[in-house]
Amino acid sequence: MLNPLKTILAVSAIALLIQNPALADDEYNTSTGITAAGVPLGLHGVDSVALINFNAVAEGEAVYTVVHDDVAYYFASQQSADTFKSDPVKYLPQFGGFCAYAVALGRKFDGDPQFADIVDGKLYLFVNAAVFEIYRQDPQKWITAAHKKWPEIQHTAVSEL
Repeated sequence: MLNPLKTILAVSAIALLIQNPALADDEYNTSTGITAAGVPLGLHGVDSVALINFNAVAEGEAVYTVVHDDVAYYFASQQSADTFKSDPVKYLPQFGGFCAYAVALGRKFDGDPQFADIVDGKLYLFVNAAVFEIYRQDPQKWITAAHKKWPEIQHTAVSEL
């Protein structure tokens, strides 16, 4: 006999994937779970405006949530949230927030805002300090390779890479 709770959870998960296609394809690196806005959290809840404009890791707050493309982003202030709303593409991390080095290798690993680089006004994230150091030896090589590889893997689920 099927467990009713498991059945409900499975049906709910399928419905969520149907309503949020970005989740199905893993196009965005999001935290597990759903925010109060009803969508998953991007960028580990870190304020991308502060990261790009001031190279500062500032924890965002749920009260300053902006939902973009079915992903919730938290900001440290209303001013940051408004800045993001005025030009979200400028403040979104590249490659959906996945590690740029991993993307260059055809993979999707977590991008951690603690290990970030801003190049030509664009935000690139990396999985950890060791990978970030490898990237820093030849940033243009890894950025170019990642931009070339991203269109091939963007719509591919993490589990398929």
